Amino acid sequence: MHAARFACYLRGGRPAGGARVYPGCRDAAPPGRTVPVVLPGRLYFALESQVWTGGLGLYDPCDGGEAVGRAYLVTVGQFSDIAAQEMRRLPGGDLDPVRAVRDGRDAFGPVRDGRDAFGPGRYETLVCPGWLDGFPVLTVTAPWRSGDVPGNAPAAAYLRHLGAGLCEAHGWTAERSAAYLAECPGARGVWSPGEIAQLLRESRLSPER
Repeated sequence: MHAARFACYLRGGRPAGGARVYPGCRDAAPPGRTVPVVLPGRLYFALESQVWTGGLGLYDPCDGGEAVGRAYLVTVGQFSDIAAQEMRRLPGGDLDPVRAVRDGRDAFGPVRDGRDAFGPGRYETLVCPGWLDGFPVLTVTAPWRSGDVPGNAPAAAYLRHLGAGLCEAHGWTAERSAAYLAECPGARGVWSPGEIAQLLRESRLSPER
């Protein structure tokens, strides 16, 4: 959700507070458009992030509620390279999202609950939760449901980027962003809204609101 963090996928580099240097896309051009979105489903935190430590953010499109996010208009090649980096693969080959959106399957793997699985890993399932202005909304997540794995609270550095993105994209205050993140499974009961809001207020990543 944070534009500066997303830019590491496009241009390469290491996001502030992260442990990984991203190679970037073959085409490093900025997105043609950036818009806030609210998707059906839920953001949850589980497993262990190799970039941030703590839980990593995953999207369950079948869970109740709403997942607040940000959509970037990119080319098929850029999306393919971003997905490859999330799958911890080197950019280089193009996926076929058109076929995946059309019938929920392609040569990479089987259909799982209407999702297209490219592998068994945490970000190897392609999801299309809807359309926006004639374009399919695509993201990658895990093949399982949010209740299938134990929750794990996210690290402070990760929350700073997520909160900064919410403030940027939706114009939310630090307090509203913190309240949303604190209610996500995995974070709930470990991080309070006040603690997250304080992180965001102290962070140079978030706009002052």
